[in-house]
This record gives sequence, C-alpha cells and structure tokens, in this order.
Amino acid sequence: MLSSKEIQALKDFHSGERGVLSMYLNTNPGDPDNLNGGWKIHLKNGFKDLSKFLSDKESELKSLNILKEKVFNDLDKNPDDLRKGLVLFASVNPELWSVHYVQVPVKSSFHWEDHPELEQLEYMYKAYPEAGIVLPSFGEVRILDTAMGVVKEELTYVFDPNLEQWGQSKQMDPTGPHVIGSSKVDFIESRLKENLNRFFKSMGNTVERLQKERGWVEIHVAGETELAIAFSETLRKKPTSCIYKNLNNSKTSDVIHQVFEK
Repeated sequence: MLSSKEIQALKDFHSGERGVLSMYLNTNPGDPDNLNGGWKIHLKNGFKDLSKFLSDKESELKSLNILKEKVFNDLDKNPDDLRKGLVLFASVNPELWSVHYVQVPVKSSFHWEDHPELEQLEYMYKAYPEAGIVLPSFGEVRILDTAMGVVKEELTYVFDPNLEQWGQSKQMDPTGPHVIGSSKVDFIESRLKENLNRFFKSMGNTVERLQKERGWVEIHVAGETELAIAFSETLRKKPTSCIYKNLNNSKTSDVIHQVFEK
C-alpha cells in the first residue's frame, strides 16, 4: 500500500527521457461505465491512444508495448485484487514497477512522460491519508491502520473489568442491617466506569504510540456518544473527527466509508 515515503520516491524518479507510464484506471464495479467489464475497454483504448501518439517514436513505442504486456499480465494474475481502481507507474529503463489496487475513486487517465504523473495520486492521498481509526466500545477497542482507503492491519484490545475482585457480596446476617440494592448497583457501575476510563487512558497512550510508529497523519474516533467522547478526551491532540455512531461490528469497508466519504 502506498505510503508517504513511497510517494516521495515516485516524486524523485526521473528517467532522463520520456518513457514513464502513469496509469489511473477506474475499475469500480458499481460505476455504470464499468458494466460488463467496461474498464477493460477503457484500458485498451488508453493504450491505443498512447500508441498513436508514439507512432513515429520507435524506441518509445517499443518500451510502451513491453509495459503494456506487463500490465495485462498483472491484471490477469490478480483478478481478486481489483477494487475501485488501479494506479500504476512503470518504466523499462531505468526500471520502475509500482502497482496499487486501491479502494478509492479513480478517474481513468494515461500519461507518458519522463516522470510519474502524480497529481491525481496526491489528491487521493490527501483525501485518504495514512490514518488510524479507533472504535471504542464497552468490551474492546478496535483500531484500523489505514491508507488510501484500505485497511493495512486491524488491532483489537479487549477490556477486562475484573468484576470478580470487587463485585462479590458476602453472606449478610438476615437480622442485621441490609444494604439497599440500588446502592450496590451504583457502586458497581461507579467502579466499572472507573476501570473503563483507566483502560481508555491506557489505550490513548497506545494509539499515540502507534501514530508515531506508523506515521498516521490523522486519527479518527467512532463510537457511541459517551464512549467516543471519553476516548477522545484521553488523546493529547484532538482527533481529526469524532463520529457518534457504533461501528464496531461493521465491515472495514463500511467504516472507511463512514469516516472518509461522508
């Protein structure tokens, strides 16, 4: 998955002469233009237009055809990786092969320059940067490590309230004073809330450590209102967004949609 370091490496890449293919291909199956594999037509037409452009440049045309064959072979080998789009940068000499199947909207375009054409990629990265999405709930804290709309890794930390240490009651003397039931419930709820806040504070430190280690540009928090607010307050820096909705049981693709696309 593309990172800021990889994007910088692409910025620094120059072939010295025209021969770098930059390809953005919309493969979103939900797009009406892609019904019945319409993206394959856009792919062929893109290469056809480049071939016409290079019709009198024998050396460049030869390089383009080599890369074209590699692109088609890669697509044939990885049909299950196709998501919303394909972003590719390639060159024969000096060698470059950078392929990314992405889960973000892509506008199809083909470029042949002496360097990678990164304008659309940088826009995509700005909209879907490296980010941590934190999903606090009563029983656990779920963390998604994301970039470019794809989850690189999912981490789950379980909350153990240790109720058995303080939730057990002794056998009371039936002739002695009785404890009002609601008082005991209030005590349990108070201790439980205290333990949960302690857990969230510890997890806040963990999230800030992960942000530093993984280079997250943003942190997003999503959960039931009280829990989302409580967790956000453990972070020294206010999160980029705080969504008051329980997404803990949602698919990762749905979580990313809620966080970045709404």
